[in-house]
Amino acid sequence: MSRTASAQQSPTAESQQNHSRIRELRGTEMTTAIIGVGNIGSALARHLVAGGEPVVLAAKDTQHARELADELGPLAGSASAEEAIADADTVVLAVWIDTARELIPQYADLLKDKVVIDPSNPIGFDDQGQIIRSLPADQSAGSIAAALLPPGAHYVKAFGTLAADALAAAANREPKKAALFYATDDATAAATAERLITLAGFDPVKAGGLAAAGRIEAPGGDLHQFGLDGEVVDLDRARAAV
Repeated sequence: MSRTASAQQSPTAESQQNHSRIRELRGTEMTTAIIGVGNIGSALARHLVAGGEPVVLAAKDTQHARELADELGPLAGSASAEEAIADADTVVLAVWIDTARELIPQYADLLKDKVVIDPSNPIGFDDQGQIIRSLPADQSAGSIAAALLPPGAHYVKAFGTLAADALAAAANREPKKAALFYATDDATAAATAERLITLAGFDPVKAGGLAAAGRIEAPGGDLHQFGLDGEVVDLDRARAAV
C-alpha cells in the first residue's frame, strides 16, 4: 500500500493496521516504544533498529512517525501513543519535560509495570533565544517525571546526556565507544537501560540513583556533555567522572 493510500485510510482501518504491525513486532522478545520523534527520538530509533531492537514510534506528527518507521524497515512500526505504550515492554518519553508532565498522567494506567526511560532536560529559552534552565537548581526533570509515574512503573533517566547531534553521530565510535550515563534506583530499569544503551552502540555507566538525575541533565549537570566541556567521554573517563 502506498503512503498516499495509507494516509487516506479511515481511523479505524489505520488503527487495525497499527495493531497488526505491533503484533508482528511483538513476535520478537522485546519491543520499545519511542514517544516523540524529534532529534533525540529519531536518533535513538535509528540506533536501536541498527542494533536489532524492534521499535514502535508515536508522535503528534503522525505522518513523520510513519515515514520514519517506513525508512527504518521491518523492525520499526508506527502507532498512536496509546497503542505504542500499551503494546511495548519499554517506553521512551523522548519529549520536553512539560509534555511529559501531560503525557504521564494521561497514560498512567498503561505505564504500570513498564520500564519508562526519560531523556528530558530542564531546558528553556529566554527572550533572546538563549538557553536557560526551566527548573530550580535543586529540582531535576527526572524527579518530576518519576513522581508522576504510577506504582509499579520502572523509571530510569537515560539517553539525554548528549546533545542530539552528538547522540546521532557517536554510536559505535572507534577505537573507544562513547559512554552514556543513566540514573535509577530500580534494578529492572537499570538492566533495561544497560541493554538498550549497549544495543544503541554506547557503553552504559550508572551515575547513581534518581537523586543523581540532575548530574546527567543540562543545564547544570556535571556529567552531561555540556558539563564535561562538550566532550563525549569514553568508558574510562566516564567512570572516573562519577
